[in-house]
Amino acid sequence: MSLTDFAFVATAIAIFISFYKYYLHLTCGRITSSRNMEGKTIIITGANSGIGKETARDLAKRGARVIMACRNMETAKQARDEIVQESGNEAVFVKKLDLSSQASVREFAADVLKTESKLDVLIHNAGFAETFKKTKSVDGIEFTMATNHYGPFLLTHLLVDLLKKSAPSRIVVVASELYRLASVDLNNLNPVNSLPGWLYYVSKSANIMFTRELARRLEGTNVTANCLHPGMIDSGIWRNVPFPLTIPMGVVKLFFKTNAEGAQTSLHLACSPEVEGVSGKYYRDCKEASLTAGICDMERARKLWEESAKIVNLTGKDPKI
Repeated sequence: MSLTDFAFVATAIAIFISFYKYYLHLTCGRITSSRNMEGKTIIITGANSGIGKETARDLAKRGARVIMACRNMETAKQARDEIVQESGNEAVFVKKLDLSSQASVREFAADVLKTESKLDVLIHNAGFAETFKKTKSVDGIEFTMATNHYGPFLLTHLLVDLLKKSAPSRIVVVASELYRLASVDLNNLNPVNSLPGWLYYVSKSANIMFTRELARRLEGTNVTANCLHPGMIDSGIWRNVPFPLTIPMGVVKLFFKTNAEGAQTSLHLACSPEVEGVSGKYYRDCKEASLTAGICDMERARKLWEESAKIVNLTGKDPKI
């Protein structure tokens, strides 16, 4: 191939990518509500980067009292300072939360119950993905499942009474369309010997099953629970992709949404009046989306719930849902 031919091909590819990115931008769902959130208290897990940070930024601009629940306190404080400066809202706070640790979840929840008189929205945004390295949490639970499913499951139980007291209130769970690539093995809910990369998909299935069972159990409380697919996002979730997979991943990322675009559906479910009272649904691009028949099996969701309660060591003193 001559230099001229190469330049032509490279230019054609660049033009295609540019047009496709523009198409993605035009078709990306966006929150249409300009609702002011003053007087609302909102917790966002994993708010120090990615779509969590963009969610926190938008809610701070709307006047909400925002609690950024993060594992990395250094980056969280930097993000908090940036958000406060940009929004002019000083009511943005950072609290330590490591969802992989049951002790950390309990410490965080105890702190919230001590300092907050209400909780209007709980956004389970934090997520972890590992490609090959098998890791256990401090509680002996496979790390991806501990962070993405069991941590949020426990935290919801510990804060549910405050959510009920604050009703109408909302729980928002960031799941993923990647749930379609795997299913939860109810006979192996602590899959420490499974490939971690695959377990990310399993954890997203668990997120949806959890949300649907949660919504069923919360019927009549005026607390709603919905989950969502944010789109494929170039966020920190991909930081653990090893070389040489980073090379093709770099090309794939060209077609991803921005973090701000990925935060839109989370914001829609957290703020929009049109979803008031809606519960147990799955959203994509700010619209309700369909789910596979398998993920909608409520008997499997009930079994996952019951076994998860055992794994996170819920006691008779913990709030019940």
